[in-house]
Amino acid sequence: MAKLCRALGNIRSIELDNAFYVEDGTWIESLTVASNDPFTPERVLEEISGVSLFYSSEVPTESDDLEIRRLTILANESYPFILSLVLRQEAIPNRIVLQNGVFEVVVTARDWDQFRSLADEIQDTLGEFELLSVTQNEEPGEPLDSGRLTEVLVSKLTDEQLAVLETAYDNGYFDIPRETSATDLAAELDIAQSTVSERLRTAERTLLELIYGPRN
Repeated sequence: MAKLCRALGNIRSIELDNAFYVEDGTWIESLTVASNDPFTPERVLEEISGVSLFYSSEVPTESDDLEIRRLTILANESYPFILSLVLRQEAIPNRIVLQNGVFEVVVTARDWDQFRSLADEIQDTLGEFELLSVTQNEEPGEPLDSGRLTEVLVSKLTDEQLAVLETAYDNGYFDIPRETSATDLAAELDIAQSTVSERLRTAERTLLELIYGPRN
């Protein structure tokens, strides 16, 4: 992930959706890459030693300044690989993302002692560790999901709904307090404000149906 980030340069984030260990330090990895500039995966990866492309697909986006791709790669990861540290401590990796040169890792540990052991190993092996937050839950959280949520959302929402959601998110419509209004979104998308509101409500209802199921 770090090598890919350096090769791409103008990157927003690289998220590890899933990974499977093969042998001799080789992993099959599924990544979601968000870049500020267009890029050709084959050309970028051929410059990285020990990495080869297995599959690439583009995630639709309405932004001219953003390209999102799902990559499946075969990578030889020199030890320590952050995922291997998590797994060796028998913790559940929920999210691993590289952004602004920093790895943000969300894991589920059985108890505080297991978490402390994991934190100590990361600190000793990688030289740096910062605890951002701790939450106690009865449910362990989902392991790395190979990007299935992204694929489901793209298939369930129309291009128009995705465009409104993305524009609203990028412009801070969902922030508290809001940084933009439905009127501003309508002007940027060149559609009526009522259309913006309708597409937002429809998209939000679809998302809730994915979580809770359809209403009776």
